[in-house]
Amino acid sequence: MAGPSLTTVSRGILAGVVLSAVMVYAAGTSGMEKNDATKRKEPGKMSVKVEPFGKTQSAQQVDIVTLTNSAGLRARITNYGGILVSMETPDRQGKLDDIVLGFDNLDDYLKPHPCFGATIGRYANRIGGAKFSLDGREYKLAANDGANHLHGGVKGFDKVVWKIEKAQAGDDRAELKMSYTSSDGEEGYPGNLKCIVTYSLTADNKLEIKYEATTDKPTVVNMTNHAYWNLAGQGNGDILGHELMINADKYTAIDSGGIPTGEINSVENSPLDFTKSETIGSRIKESDRGYDHNYVLKGNLGQMKLAALVYEPRSGRVMEIQTTEPGVQFYSSNWLDGSLKGKQARVYKKHYALCLETQHYPDSPNKADFPSTVLQPGEKYETLTVHAFSTK
Repeated sequence: MAGPSLTTVSRGILAGVVLSAVMVYAAGTSGMEKNDATKRKEPGKMSVKVEPFGKTQSAQQVDIVTLTNSAGLRARITNYGGILVSMETPDRQGKLDDIVLGFDNLDDYLKPHPCFGATIGRYANRIGGAKFSLDGREYKLAANDGANHLHGGVKGFDKVVWKIEKAQAGDDRAELKMSYTSSDGEEGYPGNLKCIVTYSLTADNKLEIKYEATTDKPTVVNMTNHAYWNLAGQGNGDILGHELMINADKYTAIDSGGIPTGEINSVENSPLDFTKSETIGSRIKESDRGYDHNYVLKGNLGQMKLAALVYEPRSGRVMEIQTTEPGVQFYSSNWLDGSLKGKQARVYKKHYALCLETQHYPDSPNKADFPSTVLQPGEKYETLTVHAFSTK
């Protein structure tokens, strides 16, 4: 700072010298920063890309939407069935791989398959006897799982074309919003049900799936996503070496048809106990054909809570699932038998994936003691499930 003895002229000269020096320094450092930047890998931007994916048998146009975050993670979703087609995440070495089972093209999704990556509704999981009563009236549903109703019926939400409402990227997320209106009487359910599913891939490596619905008549609703996960990479062996923790010390007991008996049992001293991280294959032979059970999550209904934590030791990939739902169905892909070829022509065999379907409990419409799945006119159904990806 100039001293008090300087004249006005000398102050101006000094200021000019200082300013020139600053400009020279700034120009020099600017060049240095530019050169350094060319050596560093700059982070990418959030992006969304919408492309044609084909047409249904009734000539409906179907698209596929790619969500990419600034770290390079990529989720691909088609509006046919609201299906999560792929989810690419890095291993501990930074190598990206697709960690969900599925197909490379729409034609294979149009053929029978076990709901790979699909949005499930109106009612995920089973309803016993393919019927339920509401306000004194019985509603009969399609019996598409023996005598029971499974995953919304013959043509559930996994087999319809959703309308793309929004596909855009912001500073912290890339987002796809889709809608579908299930008409009154569709698959036997009452009420016109207006549904919205929103997929968001965030800058902090999370895949969020939000479900919303409103109705004009009393009805039941229970939506989920049926992704088949393999953190070693899709088609890259079985998941028996994955380590799993489920935030539940109870489960809904079931009969031979997979329908809850109404009892809620403890997992203690059973192969269903994943309260601490356990290798999936360590006790799977003790659980009959494998795992296909609804776990009663700890935490409050409607509030975000930990559902499950999965770790794959070879790749180092970690997936943490949080949800507002009261339950999660752990399914160890017991019915995959090698007859299906998926992406990159890889064969999907028994236990080649695990499903962690956040949900209300199976057969809740027929179980008064279970958390209610009834939606009334004027109410809004809204749930959120978040998959956080990392490595260790």
